[in-house]
Amino acid sequence: MKEQKTKASPKLGGRTSPIERYNTRTDRKTSQSGPLVFSAFVFALFFVVAIAAGVALVRGIDVWVVLVAFGVASLAAMSIHIAMQWEKVVVMRFGKFHRIRSAGLYFTIPFVDQTALRADQRVVVTGFGAEETLTSDLVPINVDAVLFWMVWDAQKACLEVENYYNSVSLAAQTALRDAIGRATASEVAVRRNQLDEELQRVIEEKTSLWGITILSVEIRDIIIPQGLQEVMSVEAQAEREKNARMLLAEVERDISEMLMDAAQVYEKSEVALRLRTMHLLYESVKGSGGTVVVPSAYSEGFNDSLLDKMYAAAEKKR
Repeated sequence: MKEQKTKASPKLGGRTSPIERYNTRTDRKTSQSGPLVFSAFVFALFFVVAIAAGVALVRGIDVWVVLVAFGVASLAAMSIHIAMQWEKVVVMRFGKFHRIRSAGLYFTIPFVDQTALRADQRVVVTGFGAEETLTSDLVPINVDAVLFWMVWDAQKACLEVENYYNSVSLAAQTALRDAIGRATASEVAVRRNQLDEELQRVIEEKTSLWGITILSVEIRDIIIPQGLQEVMSVEAQAEREKNARMLLAEVERDISEMLMDAAQVYEKSEVALRLRTMHLLYESVKGSGGTVVVPSAYSEGFNDSLLDKMYAAAEKKR
């Protein structure tokens, strides 16, 4: 089995989701060009060495020397390989799993060993979406999400699934559609974190059997029909107005209770009422420095003899 390459991204409703343009392109990785360049170098090196050895042995060059040199170089190129730092190479022997090689040089026996897979263990980005998926309250919405994952077991990725790139993408898309179908439109809009965690758990239940771990799932965009957006906006405004009115009513109730308590205190003590009256008058003029003209009944509060009586009455109560 050769190194797996990403095919065209799965279609959603007959169209390619725009989020899929962010998918990791496996056909543009340096992990493919590096080993090819190294194999070409090994072939050229052994070909030149074999030609030189043939010339030294037969004192000349002929077609047999070239053929032998070509064969030696070909065997060397098929036997000596390199793996990049981020790769795990699955080697099969006679069609059975033999070993996994990591970064650096490794050797194989020509026609006996085959490189089945070069698993890239870096983080892979897969964009997926669900177009016009019905929620539990029958609202069609479009959702785009991004999946971050990596291969942690190259052996399972090679033996348990034929193409793990497309399999992960399809598993993520199916899980997203199922999660949307179990929630209402408002829940999908406001419960992004919970939806991310649910998707990660559901997808990893499937991909863990393939040697793949899901690092995170992030909902990128949620598109709700314009008509429903307007209805939800009106509903939200009504809810906020309701809460504001309820809060205002509670404040007014608290204030009225405090005023009733104050009225009971003033009813029991005429001195307290007059002191409150003088305090209000003082507060009204202290900032402006103006003059307040009050009825004679209020002016009695400033009478020294009356003040003496009030203070005396207060002392008796003590």
